[in-house]
Amino acid sequence: MKEFLVELTTTVPKGTDPTEVSQRRSDEAVRAKELASAGHLVRLWRPSGELRSIGVWRADDEADLLEKVLGTLPLWPWMTALVTALESHPNDPGPTGWTA
Repeated sequence: MKEFLVELTTTVPKGTDPTEVSQRRSDEAVRAKELASAGHLVRLWRPSGELRSIGVWRADDEADLLEKVLGTLPLWPWMTALVTALESHPNDPGPTGWTA
């Protein structure tokens, strides 16, 4: 699978019932865990003080990412996505490299 850096911004349409928003957010958490277990969601961050997410996602290609991965998120209809395909850097320390 290929890796992608994805910036997601969710904008709830005005007038949406708060119960629907709450349910979709709850369903979103469940779906994110499923996608992580399947190896599609690698890491996910929220920039401090901002209402957007930045994550590393995996899929066969960008079309697969949009349709079969991100497109399955309950909040997807309310999201905009900025997708950047990633490739390995020769100096990448890998998963056992640097620690914070």
